[in-house]
Amino acid sequence: MPVRATKRGAERTPLDGAQEVVICGASFAGLAAARELAGSGADVLVVDRYEIGERQTSACAAPLEWLTNLGLGDSVCQVFSEIVVHTPSRSIRWQIPWRFCTFDYRRLCELLWDQCDARFETATVAGRTRDGLDHVIHTDRGDLRAALVVDALGWRRTLSNAEVIQPPQARLSRGLEVHPAGSGEDFEIWLDPSYIRAGYAWNFPAGDELRVGVGSFAPRDHVKEPTVRLAGDLGLPDDGYQGNWIPHQMRDAVEDGVFFAGDSAGHCLPATAEGIRPALFFGLACGRELRHVVDGRQSREQALTRYRSLHEDRRFAWRWLLHIQRAIGLLNPHPTMTTVAQAISAQRVIDRGFAKYLDICPPPRPKDAPGGGESLAGHTAIPA
Repeated sequence: MPVRATKRGAERTPLDGAQEVVICGASFAGLAAARELAGSGADVLVVDRYEIGERQTSACAAPLEWLTNLGLGDSVCQVFSEIVVHTPSRSIRWQIPWRFCTFDYRRLCELLWDQCDARFETATVAGRTRDGLDHVIHTDRGDLRAALVVDALGWRRTLSNAEVIQPPQARLSRGLEVHPAGSGEDFEIWLDPSYIRAGYAWNFPAGDELRVGVGSFAPRDHVKEPTVRLAGDLGLPDDGYQGNWIPHQMRDAVEDGVFFAGDSAGHCLPATAEGIRPALFFGLACGRELRHVVDGRQSREQALTRYRSLHEDRRFAWRWLLHIQRAIGLLNPHPTMTTVAQAISAQRVIDRGFAKYLDICPPPRPKDAPGGGESLAGHTAIPA
């Protein structure tokens, strides 16, 4: 296995040369793509600024079925079958038709990496140029060359040559959370304008710690003060800060021959800000299209077309969730929000709504071996 430790000093040797596949980004989407190339015989290089599993930027919660079916169950911290929704006037329990879980980020990344046979190097990716059919990836350790390139580096979309729009003008939400030691039984959400007007707050227990935070759909709204206040209201210290910008609108999945997956393609569901499941879904899809290229079953252009098609098939769902996100911002300051939350709690509404929500990026089938699935283009679910 490749050495995962961050290289420093004399060990930080220059990177150069050509690879068949370069995957930029070693979190959910990038590792999922690399997983699908395991056993292909391709020369696959994964590069990231940080060591694998080093930098957690989310609350790390996902549908349990996703993790267990990908062989990542050992990373699970706690499992939930209910969501407790708090409004200013009451608390409501939603009994969801599938189980959610919190997990340990470092452990999940390690488990995903164990399913890969790629090489890994720490390097900061700065951009990209073209040289014929090849892409030249510019890093702080030198230039890399490959015909098949994935950008899974996050919302900055580093390998895009389009104009960069920085926050708060960019179409991004923002989130911040603290990780105090503690325990709990309930997976809690606050739809309460006293914490945040356009957004929500949360408390996600994860074994021996709590993940308490606030997310805002309006990037100009600050989230630190309400996060500290929520922790205080729960009798908790504001220990262990982490936060990030969160894309809430899809971007192109393909640009100038490069595959984009995860936050770099806007693969984060609006309204809920759930980005881990879509990142895994599109990372697996991207990896399978790449595998069919290295196996000689399709051209790069065919892979780009098929991957773009899968992405575009989900755009309608993203738009509907964006409408819901905007409605939350409008309803949250009014007593109507409690009425809506109560109406949604009818079990038939919960079952139908959450089933459709899960089907946007459905889980893989059990024991879906790395590299064992067919192309996802044209499929609703990931085949075994």
